Amino acid sequence: MSGDAAAGGATIPDFPPSLWAAVTPPRAVTTSLAGEVRADVAVIGAGFTGLTTALRLAERGRSVVIVEAAAVGWGASGRNNGQVIPTMTGAEPDAMARRFGAVGERFAQLVADSAQGLFDLIREKGIACEAVQNGWFQPAHSPGRVKLSAMRVEAWARRGAPVRLLDKAETATLIGSTDWYGGMLNASGGHVNPLALARGLADAAVAAGARLYEATPATGIERTSAGWVVTTPQGRVIVDQVMLASNGYTDAFVPDLQPRIAHSLVPVTSWQMATAPQPEAIRATVLPGRQALSDTHGDLRFFRWDARGRLVTGGALMVPFDGAARLQKLVGERLAKIFPQMGVPTFDYVWNGRIGMTADRMPRFHAVAPGLWAWCACNGRGVALSVALGQVFADAIAGTAPADLAVPLTAVRPLPFHGIGTRVAPLMLGWYRFKDSRELA
Repeated sequence: MSGDAAAGGATIPDFPPSLWAAVTPPRAVTTSLAGEVRADVAVIGAGFTGLTTALRLAERGRSVVIVEAAAVGWGASGRNNGQVIPTMTGAEPDAMARRFGAVGERFAQLVADSAQGLFDLIREKGIACEAVQNGWFQPAHSPGRVKLSAMRVEAWARRGAPVRLLDKAETATLIGSTDWYGGMLNASGGHVNPLALARGLADAAVAAGARLYEATPATGIERTSAGWVVTTPQGRVIVDQVMLASNGYTDAFVPDLQPRIAHSLVPVTSWQMATAPQPEAIRATVLPGRQALSDTHGDLRFFRWDARGRLVTGGALMVPFDGAARLQKLVGERLAKIFPQMGVPTFDYVWNGRIGMTADRMPRFHAVAPGLWAWCACNGRGVALSVALGQVFADAIAGTAPADLAVPLTAVRPLPFHGIGTRVAPLMLGWYRFKDSRELA
């Protein structure tokens, strides 16, 4: 469906040449919006949060319209590694509770339950997305990081998460490598085909009554006497409430749609890769339990198997020049060191996309104005979190008091010198690598 015309005549931008775009069954492209429509709620963005919000609202009898600039799952929701991770990258649960009080504790609990909630939703709707719930493992790359793992196990266990601390020997058995020292295993995690998940959520939302328009970028959001008006190139949607669920792609199609929100995060290019299918002998010794894995390095090591015997992994670059070729060499040699039995693998797919990052690794949640909701910055933990947030924002739009929500609402605060920060952010990888090499105690 990438590169095709929607029923209304607009062109869908090509999907990146990812593994998921290659193997996921296509779905028919919906019409683009032409003319005026009215509804209770407009959702901007057909990624995980927007689709889940629309699904849960439509199930409650609300009239919902979804407008998507490209196609379902075109952004981060359809490009990521597919790891289902019920934690944040750097925001610790006890710190959330200290910072935000009762709502911070509710958010920590939301995160703790997010992976289980996602897999329950997949089963509830019968979504075929290669879902495997066999755990997510975060191995520690130094003895000092094992102490962090133990702290995290204790903190998440207090919130009912099915976590335990593995020692060095157990870690070597689980991974098939002696490169790590121990770590946290969360049994509720796992992995999915993210593009198939997005398409399945879209089908479920439409079946529940939501109206979906693809190739329909929102060009403006305005409060009028008739209600909120979301304008598009060929039409407009008039509603009582709006959910802006475009995250790191808020300024990708229309830079001035909501610039304050777009500038409250730093968009970082995340690279994903998939090897050629590996022999059974390799798959039996590399992550033989098929868990998802992402470790404690700042320059992250992460990988998991897909349904076709490919190792899905990725990496980071400070300079994007010739990125695909450079990453194949860097990550290939890294994998060969970790798993000598694999050697340097060949990669059939290399692709990238944006993730939204913040300095404190905490997402941002906003009641921008009465009836206008938004969130951004998943910080690399978007699969489980963004689906869980769809339920939260459905609750908010349905009338749950802001003080009772499971997210801490804050004012929109654009980052000073955002343009400079965006250019400088990739250079932080050098600092992360320096720290990684010295975090031994």
